[in-house]
Amino acid sequence: MSLLDARDSVLFVHAHPDDETISTGALIAELVARNIRVFLLTATRGERGEVVPGPLANLAGTEELTRVREQELQQAAQTLGIERQFWLGEPPARATGRAARRYRDSGMRWIHAGLAGPADDTDDQSLVAAPLDEVTEDVSALIEWLNPSLVVSYDENGGYGHPDHVRIREAALAASGAQTIPFAEILPAATPTAPPDGDDDGPGGPGSTDAEYFTLDAHLETLKAALASHATQLTVDGPEIIHSGGQRQPIETAVGLRLV
Repeated sequence: MSLLDARDSVLFVHAHPDDETISTGALIAELVARNIRVFLLTATRGERGEVVPGPLANLAGTEELTRVREQELQQAAQTLGIERQFWLGEPPARATGRAARRYRDSGMRWIHAGLAGPADDTDDQSLVAAPLDEVTEDVSALIEWLNPSLVVSYDENGGYGHPDHVRIREAALAASGAQTIPFAEILPAATPTAPPDGDDDGPGGPGSTDAEYFTLDAHLETLKAALASHATQLTVDGPEIIHSGGQRQPIETAVGLRLV
């Protein structure tokens, strides 16, 4: 029996705009095709994201980038068929009795190819600076409000080590447990690499024997269209995407899930 059987709604929990499409876009399109309602919780606006070279490059580090990335996410979500997208810290993804807040992108640095670590500087409003209990309670508030059949987020390494990915995964897992909702971690078939001149030693592909893998080639064109929505962050180039730092990554329609 597939872990997607008998699901009527799924909540995806991601760290930044574009994560939902790069790592789970084909899966989201598949769920929508199965008439399963899909919701998305995004933790930050990706304020510290690099911007692709070209006419959009002047957005880097500006408040305008935040606004543009919000629009990019809205467009990608519509393309994939996501029913509703939420921001962490804003009701209903905010614990009762707390004023709304905005969690900021914590930034990252490359440790070596395929593995990211904490940035050298961190904003005190960033996701990783917030108490884990507060983040967990905000995720839990949305889960209680939606009552999804399944919550999906990153594996314990956040896919490739980004501190925001790791933190939101910790919160999503804890919140799912508190609300007794099943939690599945993403086991990607591919991860971004460090910039082209970096060490190309990276983590291997998924090898878990208890995971369920889905090959979703039928959704390739939808996935490409959703990826193209995130024009500040990446460029679609045939079967690959080129990240803002020049890293190339295959467009992957295969994804694994494992219940935790």
